[in-house]
Amino acid sequence: MAKIIEENYGYKIVLTADRTLMSHYNGLVFIGFGACIPKGLLPDKIYFSMMCPSIGANRDGSAKYAPCGTRKIEAALLNNGFNREEVVVAHPDHLDRVIGSNTKVLAISSFDPLGNAPATTTFTQLLGGENNYMSLKFEELLNHPEVQRYRPKIIVGGPGAWQLEDIEPRDRLGLHSVVIGEGENVVDDLFRKAINGEELPGVVRGEAVDDKEIPPIKEPTIEGIVEIARGCGRGCKFCVPTLQRFRCLPIKHIMKEVEINLRAGKQPLLHAEDVLRYKANGFTVNQEAVIDLFKQVSGYPGVEHVGMSHFALSSVADAPEVVEGISIMLEARDDEWLAGQTGIETASPRLIEDNMRGKCKPFKPEDWPQVVVDSFQILSDNHWIPCATLIIGLPGEDEKDVQMTIDLIGELEEYKSLILPLFFVSEGKLDGLQSFNVKDMTRKQCELMLRCWEHSLNWTGPLLEEYFRMTDMNSIGTFGAKKIFAYALRQSRKLVKMCEDDYDYNLQRMLQDARNGEITMLPKPLQTIYNYLVQ
Repeated sequence: MAKIIEENYGYKIVLTADRTLMSHYNGLVFIGFGACIPKGLLPDKIYFSMMCPSIGANRDGSAKYAPCGTRKIEAALLNNGFNREEVVVAHPDHLDRVIGSNTKVLAISSFDPLGNAPATTTFTQLLGGENNYMSLKFEELLNHPEVQRYRPKIIVGGPGAWQLEDIEPRDRLGLHSVVIGEGENVVDDLFRKAINGEELPGVVRGEAVDDKEIPPIKEPTIEGIVEIARGCGRGCKFCVPTLQRFRCLPIKHIMKEVEINLRAGKQPLLHAEDVLRYKANGFTVNQEAVIDLFKQVSGYPGVEHVGMSHFALSSVADAPEVVEGISIMLEARDDEWLAGQTGIETASPRLIEDNMRGKCKPFKPEDWPQVVVDSFQILSDNHWIPCATLIIGLPGEDEKDVQMTIDLIGELEEYKSLILPLFFVSEGKLDGLQSFNVKDMTRKQCELMLRCWEHSLNWTGPLLEEYFRMTDMNSIGTFGAKKIFAYALRQSRKLVKMCEDDYDYNLQRMLQDARNGEITMLPKPLQTIYNYLVQ
């Protein structure tokens, strides 16, 4: 629809995120990882309907829901003197409704603007393709006709901002400023400079914001995410600085955000790097505080279920009675489980000592392999499903370290869980550390990757069936999704077995043969469907 009014049109400040972040991922925590796959593996129609379905948009182009970080920046601006008529959180598909001659700032939240994040890097190298959806959709925002027409100042922040620290990608993409770190205390001054036409710093480093200065959101978040704590404080060597300071938000703040999301029809999903460390005493779980948090949230009028984003295995092992108490409170059972993301990373005490000593606290690095096994047992006993990451190619990793991790994966075989192997990525300028590449993999590292995939493939089918029953998803679309997932699981198992039996774990040679057309990764029926859909 053509604009009727050319003059004085558009919001002064437009906040948005690329299309891959503006999704509810069908409510599946592990499909969020699937959103990192390269373009071309699936037809766009299937990718955006199954892996990355869109959130809703209002008639004025604003997003009905938005990432938590974007909502925090929106709240910071509104608390610092900007009014609602000046600031909008827009759906990326409807920028034409919000950008005009009045627009001075386009601020974009991005998780992976250049496709260099661990999950994206791993999937792209293994599955082929140079382009991934996250970076493509990010550039699509920059090249939007209304952005090109009105030329607002473009400011980028979010978890992937570190990728834009160097001047080359900023100049190539036409970015005016990049905020690395937390933004609440820097956006007011930065955005006012942009509005006034002043020169902007190419890189702004946002320091860790005091817990009293973190504003409550004004509007609902995607999947009802409610931030309960910020930072980590465990001190991994490859961690970004702002994550090194751990802060907890007060119950009053948390409950206000729960209420805002409930009014929008969203049940609360509690978010922190480790939800079990809420108001912790150092690295020891504060059992009373955590139980009280879940009690207050689950008991709030209108709350029917409570989710969580992340938990640390060391916290699980430190306080199994807290895990049990939460499970009883939320009525978890075998077919009504709780789920969240966590990190194994390695089974090597030496690598834990050298790279992430704080990860195992309050335990010692030499305790780590047993901490992982004990935690998985505790989680299993209480109907929690861990979606765990594992890092291949950590600095200093040798064959002995890899074998220890292979042995650990074997010990975890009986526990319902997902284990996602990722390549080590050097985020930013980390003392010259190099990111790991598929070409660097040894046979033993290939074996580790396949063991992880076998584990996850064995559990994905049962987990999906249980999830569909839990959510009562019985539509025709769900039936189709089940068939596609089942087919994909069968084919994935065949590929894993091919790599083991025909290639003796030489994953690089198998990938090369696939790219040269000597073997077919997609069977003929699926290839025919794919060719039809992409025409």
